[in-house]
Amino acid sequence: MIDTQEKLSAFLPVVNTADWLAIDTEADSLHAYPEKVCLIQISTAAGDRLIDPLADMDIAPFLDALVGRELIFHAADYDLRLLKKHHDFTPTEIFDTMLAARLLGEKQFGLGALVEKFLSVKLDKGPQKADWAQRPLTPRMEIYARNDTKFLKPLEEKMRAELTAKGRLAWHAESCARLIAESSVPPVIDPDDCWRIKGSTFLESPALAVLRELWHWREAEAVAASRPPFFVLSHESMVAIAAAVSEHQPFEPMIPPRMHPRRRETLLAAVRAARAVPPENFPEKIRHHSQRPTEAEFKRFRDLEKTRDHHAHGLQIDPTLIAPKSVLGDLARDWDAHAPRLMNWQRELLK
Repeated sequence: MIDTQEKLSAFLPVVNTADWLAIDTEADSLHAYPEKVCLIQISTAAGDRLIDPLADMDIAPFLDALVGRELIFHAADYDLRLLKKHHDFTPTEIFDTMLAARLLGEKQFGLGALVEKFLSVKLDKGPQKADWAQRPLTPRMEIYARNDTKFLKPLEEKMRAELTAKGRLAWHAESCARLIAESSVPPVIDPDDCWRIKGSTFLESPALAVLRELWHWREAEAVAASRPPFFVLSHESMVAIAAAVSEHQPFEPMIPPRMHPRRRETLLAAVRAARAVPPENFPEKIRHHSQRPTEAEFKRFRDLEKTRDHHAHGLQIDPTLIAPKSVLGDLARDWDAHAPRLMNWQRELLK
């Protein structure tokens, strides 16, 4: 484990001179709130190493050494968002083995399935739900973490060859570039939307006022306890309490009996605050009015869907890789306005 500045400095020459670099991360999203990057795995021709971003050291020199290099990931989306959010790092170029697998038409594209199929190695599923912030890591956790990058280079070589043979390497490069671009943009949080959790669409405005207050209460409790929000109170319980309060029904039985008395009291205070909200400040119930497509739009949609499915069948890939139905619907309404959302290879297939 690289957990001191001295060890990191000694490792940097390996990174700087490596012909290839495979990267992965582990976070503690199941155990803390907000989550943090707890481990960075890196494999090179010199071996597999673990870097501890929780240690008392500056990992910026390591991340700087990755700039301008192609990094091999598997399912890079979450890793890229974590690294951008917590370390302001965005790679220059990546090769994502999961994206490659999907573009090759693989039905099972988890790392374990791909390593077993392409490399004839069966990986231990390992402690996937472990608390990666714990120190020291157990030997099993270390093996599991190293295996996440250990096989990425030989997997990349085989998949790159297949993509090239099938004429899809440029598709993969464009898809990876799109992934980098999308992951580098911080999510836009709408203050009137973030608290509208699953089940809230069935609530009327008075209940939504209660739910909004409960959501902000839960966020504060989760941050204070450094525990994921669902450990504080489930979505289902929040919606049920909001509905009961708005209908002047007893809601206390819906509070988990083992909730700490202090937390229970703050929940009750949130309910009292919601009850004090005047009706003119209630949130509006969002009503979705779908516009029925015209006959011409429906015909264009069917034509696009037929073209998409024809190509997907011939390529033996998931049709949604070319475009999901929601995008087809937008394209049918206004091709010129929505075609820029497509990548070049997707647009060529749908012409």
